[in-house]
Amino acid sequence: MSKTIKLKISGMTCDQCAVSVARALEELPGVKATVSFSDATAVVEAPENVEAKRLAAAVKKAGYRAAVIDTAPAPPGAKSMRGGSGGLLHVAIIGSGSAAFACAIRAAEEGARVTMIEAGTVGGTCVNIGCVPSKILLRAAHVAHTVAHHPFAGISRNEPAIDRAALAAQQAGRVAELRRTKYEDIIAGNPAIELVRGFARFASAQTLLVERPDSPPLELHPDRILIATGAAPFVPPIPGLEGTPFWTSTEALASGETPKHLAVLGGSFVAAELAQAFHRLGSEVTILARSTLLSRLDPQLGQGLQEAFEAEGIRVITHTVPDRVGHDAGGFRIMAGSEMITADRLLVAVGRRPNTGALGLDTAGVAVDERGAVTVNDRLETSAPGVYAAGDCTALPQFVYVAAAAGTRAAVNMTGGDAGIDLSVVPEVVFTDPQAAVVGLDERAARAAGIDADSRSLPLEAVPRALANFETRGFIKLVAERTTGRLLGVQILAAEGGEIIQSAALAISAGMTVDRLANQLFPYLTMVEGLKLAAQTFTRDVSKLSCCAG
Repeated sequence: MSKTIKLKISGMTCDQCAVSVARALEELPGVKATVSFSDATAVVEAPENVEAKRLAAAVKKAGYRAAVIDTAPAPPGAKSMRGGSGGLLHVAIIGSGSAAFACAIRAAEEGARVTMIEAGTVGGTCVNIGCVPSKILLRAAHVAHTVAHHPFAGISRNEPAIDRAALAAQQAGRVAELRRTKYEDIIAGNPAIELVRGFARFASAQTLLVERPDSPPLELHPDRILIATGAAPFVPPIPGLEGTPFWTSTEALASGETPKHLAVLGGSFVAAELAQAFHRLGSEVTILARSTLLSRLDPQLGQGLQEAFEAEGIRVITHTVPDRVGHDAGGFRIMAGSEMITADRLLVAVGRRPNTGALGLDTAGVAVDERGAVTVNDRLETSAPGVYAAGDCTALPQFVYVAAAAGTRAAVNMTGGDAGIDLSVVPEVVFTDPQAAVVGLDERAARAAGIDADSRSLPLEAVPRALANFETRGFIKLVAERTTGRLLGVQILAAEGGEIIQSAALAISAGMTVDRLANQLFPYLTMVEGLKLAAQTFTRDVSKLSCCAG
């Protein structure tokens, strides 16, 4: 007697691959195989005593991967993800960052087969050149600063010797480890996900042409497409800048160099974080901000952070755009009004722009905004049917957790579900010291929304844990609807602001009032207790309370 086993085959890139898989399977006694490259499947007639794992082993020996599908009738209510050609629903994803992986994993779980297309390094911005390496650098800089400047009497303070090359090597090792375990190994271990190396562009609304470095172009006709190509550092058109060896965040994070003097163009998240990190590792730092520090956030945050920077010795020049940049053997010369600033290195950190220009989006009918960001609705659908987008290539907030959430929801919608993305409560953290953390509306945003808002700002001198830590620079600010007391937003400048803000986000999501927040039980001594104290300031003078008065 014989049985029929259907296999999902991963790793095939052409019709000849299908021939190779069939040949490998038919080397087993009594086995007959029909293999389809376009469907990435193999239908096998095999004797009853041939187990599926033997078939998979034969496929693996030939250099491909196999997983069993359709070996028994589907249970009642089970999903059957079928594409337009009758095979498994085929999802193609352009990119391999956080949004791409979240989509790939969920689409595979929902029964689709996934082709992920990547022209560069697997893993995207966050693990390779963004969140992970920057937080390693920031933590190292924090440790160096603490050794030399901690506030505790009786413990010596010492200027540490900094080996920037050794730090960079350790950082690169941890990045490589996470890229392998959290990205590359996921592809290798999931036969429903196939990685194609190459650059993809739209040949039509539902056709992708993939230019591959060592193989002929590959044409794909997937049922659904996700654009998840991320963003890249923006380089402003400043005269003389082009052609100089300036750094973007990518080069700054990878470098083993600690420049004597680093000039930083920009005043937002990346500029502020890297400026402070390099200063704490030994560089003289000058920041040139077009507006103010953290100009998109509550002005009290930017002003407080500037004061903290200047207290450390970082020079901050606001409301300045360089007129010209020059470079020679002596370094960089930056003309800003009547002043010339000289520096060994120049970091340009003035924002990022979507990687969408070479995708042929016009051909597919995919609309973009004036920055080139793909426009999507709350289901992550673009203007082209069957084409979705997620991550930093869209106009959504450029945070990895937003990208991952969007990728997952896109996959749900691609595979027949209905999932929207709610961006009404998105916490944000600037990982400087002190950290700036926000969620919800600030006073400006509340006014713009026509809400009559009230606010209270609690200095950290009123938070017992901050006093115990001898770290009292900063504040916790609450914004509430005046008539109801409903919490609308929270802005924090504190050494551990990022560890506090999610509690504020949960309070806003739950529709809590400041009165209800003020009556919650918070552990003592913790920094998050500052939320309770800030809420109490709406009705009482907390300076008249004992340390843990409820």
